Amino acid sequence: MVLLEETTYDALLKTRKEQAEEILVLKAEVDWYKQQFCLAQKRLYGSSSEKSPVGQEEMLFNEAEACASETLPDPATETITYTRNKKTKGRREQQLEGLPVEEHNYGLTDAEMVCQTCGGPLHKIGVDTRQELTIYPARVVLTKHNQDKCSCRDCERNGIENPIVTAPMPVPAFKNSLASPSAVAYIMSQKYVDGLPLYRQEQNLRRLGFELSRKVMSNWVIMGADLLEVLFDRLKVLLLARDVMAADETPIQVLHEEGRKAQQKSYTWLYRSGRYGPPIVLYEYKETREAEHPLAFLVGFVGYLHVDGYQSYEGLPGVILVGCWAHARRYFIEALDALKSLSPMQRKSANTAASKGLAYCNKLFTIERDLRDVTPEERHAARQLRSRPVVEEFHAWLVEMQPQVMSKFPTGKAIQYCLNQWDKLIAFLLDGRLELSNNRAERSIKPFVIGRLCCAQHKRPYVA
Repeated sequence: MVLLEETTYDALLKTRKEQAEEILVLKAEVDWYKQQFCLAQKRLYGSSSEKSPVGQEEMLFNEAEACASETLPDPATETITYTRNKKTKGRREQQLEGLPVEEHNYGLTDAEMVCQTCGGPLHKIGVDTRQELTIYPARVVLTKHNQDKCSCRDCERNGIENPIVTAPMPVPAFKNSLASPSAVAYIMSQKYVDGLPLYRQEQNLRRLGFELSRKVMSNWVIMGADLLEVLFDRLKVLLLARDVMAADETPIQVLHEEGRKAQQKSYTWLYRSGRYGPPIVLYEYKETREAEHPLAFLVGFVGYLHVDGYQSYEGLPGVILVGCWAHARRYFIEALDALKSLSPMQRKSANTAASKGLAYCNKLFTIERDLRDVTPEERHAARQLRSRPVVEEFHAWLVEMQPQVMSKFPTGKAIQYCLNQWDKLIAFLLDGRLELSNNRAERSIKPFVIGRLCCAQHKRPYVA
């Protein structure tokens, strides 16, 4: 009987332990779903700004460095001076400077140059001027190229042959077409630079008094893209000759593409130059996001490539990948946003890790802002003194925190991302020309995203 009671007690105790463990698992799952819901709400309705609020997050450590300012004078030695600057042009005058000017003069007739009081003659004493900004909308003009044709009278009458001589005339860019280089350039810039679809351009031209269908404009765009391929190829050669580049990719929907559904994702890959030298930005359409595409495009390139951590850039020969601290920082910001769904006690215990990780990232960006206007050599030297200690301390903290935070939660994902991308994240320390983030490429791809929807005929590489 005693043995039975002990067995029953052990079974009951085991059941209680299993239930307690199950409750903990369910609580963790509920917390995870709460955080995911909070993140989804933030992405859908919240601000997209990643600016950190001034508060506890920035004061977790190094408060003196965060609050100090090298340019702030000592109050005990405050110097008050008075200077008087020369009067400069106002903002409006600066804006209007350089514009072509049209003048309309309004004068009195001879009959009106008589005084209404005494009948004596009037004389001019000054001019009142009113300025207006006039904008002329686009005009559709039919340009005719008339080419003289000449022949010899004597040969017409007596000769066996009658040679005809024509005056020289520019060769048309598009034979047997009404399209001119300016018309095609206008349509393409409206579509790809300003994000104005062809059907809206069709409506605009109709308001200007000319009917031009979007089908005709589509053909013109294709003809223009064919001519620009020569420029694209040349710029690609110049871009690959550099040793610092950035790359990014974005999904795009292509309609009426043979053999593919409209719902299938295609991708536009972006390759651009770094911060130094004339900017070169190239876009290339591909049907997938596979690694074969950057591998084919970057043949011959040797140097540093700024990327966002996507695995398709791995294994490029002769290329050192430079990670993006903006992405690392974004993970910690999302972790802080997700914590808002937790209870105050849970938030207090979990807040420190996400806030401290964000503080490390913010400190690196603060250092970079201080080094914005220095030479690459000076920036490289300053990074060794200021950024490297922060990076090393951050890595030690990541290793310490990894086993303490569940990887499926946003804070754990942020920590794991940084550890997985660590070799790329610290690559910016190798050269002063490198940047802390891949934001330059992301800014270049934004104008393309505005006019993301396209048709199958427009799958052309093009130049920004």
